[in-house]
Amino acid sequence: MTSPSSSSSSYSSSSPELPLLPIPGDCGLPFLGAIKDRYDYFYSEGRDQFFRTRMQKYQSSIFRANMPPGPFMASNPNVIVLLDALSFPVLFDTSKVEKKNVLDGTYMPSAAFTGGYRVCAYLDSSETNHALLKRWFMSSLAARHHHFIPLFSSCLSELFTSLEDDISGKGEAYFNDISDNMSFNFVFKLFCNKYPSETALGSEGPGIVTKWLFFQLAPLLTLGLSMLPNFLEDLLLHTFPLPSLFVRSDYKKLYNAFYLSGSSILDEAQRMGIKRDEACHNLVFLAGFNAFGGLKAWFPALIKWVGLAGEKLHRRLADEIRTVVKSEGGVTFVALDKMALAKSVVYEALRIEPPVPFQYGKVKEDTVVHNHDAAFQIKKGEMIFGYQPFATKDPKVFDDPDEFVAHRFLGDGEKLLKYVYWSNGPESDDPTVENKQCPGKDLVVLLSRVMLVELFLRYDTFDIEYGTLPLGSSVTFKSLTKLKGFSILS
Repeated sequence: MTSPSSSSSSYSSSSPELPLLPIPGDCGLPFLGAIKDRYDYFYSEGRDQFFRTRMQKYQSSIFRANMPPGPFMASNPNVIVLLDALSFPVLFDTSKVEKKNVLDGTYMPSAAFTGGYRVCAYLDSSETNHALLKRWFMSSLAARHHHFIPLFSSCLSELFTSLEDDISGKGEAYFNDISDNMSFNFVFKLFCNKYPSETALGSEGPGIVTKWLFFQLAPLLTLGLSMLPNFLEDLLLHTFPLPSLFVRSDYKKLYNAFYLSGSSILDEAQRMGIKRDEACHNLVFLAGFNAFGGLKAWFPALIKWVGLAGEKLHRRLADEIRTVVKSEGGVTFVALDKMALAKSVVYEALRIEPPVPFQYGKVKEDTVVHNHDAAFQIKKGEMIFGYQPFATKDPKVFDDPDEFVAHRFLGDGEKLLKYVYWSNGPESDDPTVENKQCPGKDLVVLLSRVMLVELFLRYDTFDIEYGTLPLGSSVTFKSLTKLKGFSILS
C-alpha cells in the first residue's frame, strides 16, 4: 500500500507537487448526452463498469459525466465524479458544498411523499430547521440508548427462530424478508414503545415502507427483469416521476401509526419548538427511509460478507465473542467494546459494501480538490457526485481493496477508519447538528456488532447463497450449525 500524501480532510490543501489540471470528460450534447449516459449506467455497462470505463479512459478518478435520472426528471444531470479517498471528503464539508435537496442526487422526489414537508434529510445544514430537527433526533436516540441492546437482542431471537423454522421446513431461509420484519419491529418499538403488531399496521409495515421507498427511489434503480425491455423500463422508471398518489393511503396508514403510538417522542419535539405534524412526518422519514431503508440494505450485506468469509473466520469470531461474553457475564456495551475482531469485521463490511453508495453536494464557491495525482478546480454552482464503493476501495489507501479482510481495522488499522465514509462522513468523526453525518451512525455499528454476537452465541458456522437486488444484496441461508453446551454462566 502507498501511504496517502494527505489526510482525508485535505482534499483542497495546496500541494506543490500536484499540477492543476482541467477536469477531464464531458457530458455530451444537451439531452442526448444524458440519455446515453443513463443507458450506459443502467443497461449497456452497468453501474460499476460505467465508472470504471471512464476512470480508465480519462486516467483520472475525477471527471465529468451525467448521472441518472436525467431528462425529464432532473433539470441538470451534469456532475463532477469523485472516485478516490482523498477528494471524496469535500462532500462532507458544509462550508464548501450545499446539501439542499440533494439526498437523492440531481432530482428530488415530491414533498407529497412526506406530507408536504421538506424533511431534515433534504435540508442544508445552514437552514433554520436543520439544527433543530437533528438535535431532536440525536437527543431522542440518546434518551433511548439503554434499550438498544436488550430490544435488539429480543428482536434477533425471533429472527433466528424464523431462520431455523424455514431451514427445517423448506431446506433454506430467505434472510431479507425475515430481516426486514425484524428491523421494522425494532425501529418502531424503539421510537414508539410498542410493536407495530399492536397497531393498525399489523404485519404490513415492512411492505408499506418498501413500496413507499420504491416510488421515491425508482429513478435510481433498475429492476433487472429479463421480461421487461430496457427501453420500457427506462420510460417507466427514469423518465417521469412516479406519482405519490399511488402510495398516499399507505403513507397515511404509516403516518397515523407513528402519530398515535409515538406520543412520547412527538411530545419531546413539541417541547423543543417543532410542530407536531412536521415532527411526525420527519419521524416517519427517519424511521422508514433512513433507519429501516438503511438496515434493509445493510444487514443482508453484513451477513453476506461474513458468510462468504467461511468457517475459519466464524471460528475466530465465535471464540472472541464467547470468551468476552462469558467474562463479562452478558452482552453489554463494555463487552461489545472488547470484541476487537467483531468491530473490525463490521467496519470492513461497511467499507466494502456501504449501504448508501452515493453522496452529492453543490459547490458554494470555487474550490480546488485533489486526488493522488493532480488538483482540479470546481466552479461555484457545479454539482459534485461521489461513488463511495470506489472511494472506499482506493488501492492507494487500502491493501487488497476488493477483498474482504476481516482483520483490516485491528491495531494500527484503526487509523484507516477515517477513509470509511458510509455514514455521510468519516467513521472517525461524529455527527453534530452542524453537519450532515447520519445521527444514527454509532447505533448502526452497535446493532451490527450485536447481530454478530447473537449469531455466534447460537451457531458455530453457516452457509449462504447471495444475489443482487435493486437495493443491495439478497441472502439465503442454506444451513445453520448450532452450538452445543455453551452458557455464559458456566
